[in-house]
This record gives sequence, structure tokens and C-alpha cells, in this order.
Amino acid sequence: MKKAAARLYTFLMFLFLYAPILVLIVFSFNDTETASRTVWSGFSLKWYQKLFEDRLILEALRNTLIIAVAAAAASTVLGTMAAIGINSMKRLPKRVMMNITNFPMVNPEIVTGVSMMLLFVFAVGLFGGRSLGMASIIAAHITFCLPYVILQVLPKLRQMDESLFEAAQDLGCPPVKAFFKVVLPEIMPGIVTGMIMAFTLSIDDFVISYFTSGTTQTLPIYIYSMTRKRVSPEINALSTVLFAAVMALLIVVNVRNAKARAKDKA
Repeated sequence: MKKAAARLYTFLMFLFLYAPILVLIVFSFNDTETASRTVWSGFSLKWYQKLFEDRLILEALRNTLIIAVAAAAASTVLGTMAAIGINSMKRLPKRVMMNITNFPMVNPEIVTGVSMMLLFVFAVGLFGGRSLGMASIIAAHITFCLPYVILQVLPKLRQMDESLFEAAQDLGCPPVKAFFKVVLPEIMPGIVTGMIMAFTLSIDDFVISYFTSGTTQTLPIYIYSMTRKRVSPEINALSTVLFAAVMALLIVVNVRNAKARAKDKA
């Protein structure tokens, strides 16, 4: 009875979480000229066709991908460097740095978004330059993606045998070359996982992007602007594409983590 109740509870929980998404995906193929979510008129791909013919959506998609790639690349490099530095610290400074690192993740996004907007506006007024735009969004995304990269790389550094790096240097390998030849391959699974997480978080972000975007449109901001005017079935198609992309990246992350755990056990 306990197993049956647990399975029923799990089923109901997943049904509650994913039923709305399933309805959205199904009605993205609905052949209708209205935004109806209750009347099925037949299967059609026309909303996907209209989606990829919409210049504004394609521009928002381009901006989103540019921001996500730039933020993921920069946060991966900076996060890896920070993780190496934190791992080499002593106990008390390491604890302090970890608390500072974790703070952006527990801080409400709206607080982060408003504070970064004020910072960028102040910087523009003080030093001059352009107002909020692509650069400010990328900087904001790097900021909130950094902790996730650090938390993915740190466990790999802790699992690595420190004597490997020392042995490479004893055998005549310079420190920089020893890092790229010995340390980097050992922590590469954590780096790749952190980069994928940063890319996913950047694509998915709305609140921080909304406050730091200026006139730059990203996909989440564009979807929000569409819902304020008229709920078009193109939103269903666009949301389905986003869901599929994020789900694919999460599957890649989970598969890599499973392989890494199996390798560690072996």
C-alpha cells in the first residue's frame, strides 16, 4: 500500500507539473485562426511556419543566442579560474568566499535585476557611453551564471589527486603546461556541465534581462510583450521550441553527470 501510494503521489505531482506544458505543446499544432486553447481544429504546422517567418522573433532569437553564448563562455572561464582560486584557499577564507559565491543564487532575481540596472545607469552617467543594451545584459548574465559554474567545477577539483599536478612538475613540466595537460582534463566534465547550465540559465532568464535590456529584445521579453497585447498561437510554438531546447540541454547535463559518477565509482 505504501509503495502504491508513493507511486500515485509521484504520478500526480508530475502530472501537475507537466500537464500545462503538454497542453501548450499539443495546441502549438492546432489548426486554428484564433488563440483558442479549448477547441481542437486539426493538426497543422502553420504556427511554426509563421514563427520562423516573423522577423521580430528571429531578431529576438539571435539576440538571445548571442547573449547566452557570450555569457556562458565568459562565466565558464571566470568561474573556472575562481574555483581554482577558492580551492587553494585555507579553510576560513574558503568558507567566506563560498558564502559570497552562493549569495547571488539565493538573492531574489528582482533585487538583482533592479540593483544591476541602477549600477549600469550610474556607470553610464559617470563615465559616459551607451545606455542599457546588449553589453549590460551580457554583464548581468555573467554575474548570475558565475556561481553555478563555480559550484560545478569545485567538486571536480576536490576529487582530483593533488599529487598529479606536483608529479607533472617533478617530471619537468612547467606549471602552466602541467595545468593544461593534467588538471584541465580532470576537471573538464565539471567545466562542460557548468557551461551548459550557464547557457541554459541565460536563455531562460527574464527578470534580470527585463531590467537591464534597455531596447534590446530577448525571447523571454518578446514573449512577455506578446502576452500583453494578444495571446497568439505563435507563443505556443515558440514556448515549445524553448522547452525542447532547454530539455535537450538538461538531458545532456544529466547524462554527463551519470557517466562521471560511474567513472568515479569504477
